[in-house]
Amino acid sequence: MAFSKLSLLVLLSSWSTIVLAKAGAHKRIRDLIKSNSPLLQYPTQFTQDLVPKRIHSHNDYWREVPLLTVLSYGVGSVEADVWLFGGAGDLLIGHDPESLTADRTFGSLYVQPLLEILKPQNPGYDLYKGSPPTGIFDTSSGASLNLLVYVKTDGASALPVILKALKPLRDAGYLTTYYSNGTLVRSAITVIGTGNSPLDLVRALDPRDYFFDGPLANLSRGDIFKPTLSPIASTGYAVAVGWNGLGTIPDNQLTKLRKLIDDAHALGVQARFWDTPGWPVSARNNVWMVLLENGADWLNADDVEAASEF
Repeated sequence: MAFSKLSLLVLLSSWSTIVLAKAGAHKRIRDLIKSNSPLLQYPTQFTQDLVPKRIHSHNDYWREVPLLTVLSYGVGSVEADVWLFGGAGDLLIGHDPESLTADRTFGSLYVQPLLEILKPQNPGYDLYKGSPPTGIFDTSSGASLNLLVYVKTDGASALPVILKALKPLRDAGYLTTYYSNGTLVRSAITVIGTGNSPLDLVRALDPRDYFFDGPLANLSRGDIFKPTLSPIASTGYAVAVGWNGLGTIPDNQLTKLRKLIDDAHALGVQARFWDTPGWPVSARNNVWMVLLENGADWLNADDVEAASEF
């Protein structure tokens, strides 16, 4: 089809306009980037493309960068071993006494980083008082990050010091809290005591923003181990189930596994198994698959990258 000179001029003019418009847009983009304009800073960009996953970071403090590493994989639960040490009541983080240093504290590795993460995640929180704050993960703002505090020293002595250390998160409204009137207010962080955490003292907390990791293998007292006290319950996999992940899980061990999970779910409590096989990888993956297929709520993982891709 032939074009007239007028039609050709109109096409050329339109093309020139488009080119100029794109050039102008590109210049504007370059200028904004160069100026570090706040217009380009998405307020909740820290985890804007991460989907939270039911993975528990076992011994999280062993990682090169505790907490932040696992959050980058969307891990929804982290565990820190806490030692009450010294006359000043320091809460040190480490697996054993030989690994403790004055710089690596519960506050420096977990409380302060969580505050620094959650503040920009809630840029307009003051405008919405009365509503729960946004959690760690922007893709699921209502998801609460589990922070398991494994108390290594005497629980009765450590508990008040831990509660004091949590005060900045509490004051900001970031802790899931249970009130004696029966109200449970979920928030960005759910703190769950394990290890030597003292059951009776945790039960007596009012209000309660430090919960208790229930005994998954012994939940017979359903009047105690409710979600308002124990959002999760845990047990050692090797003792409670025992299958090493090779071949097919025997029927009797599968029955044990299912009963433990079903007993927890009947109470509204989530089930977690620690000490699952880590090697060989095929055995680890087989155990993970059986756990997920039968309703376990959390994968206890050292290799959180592999678990996030599972």
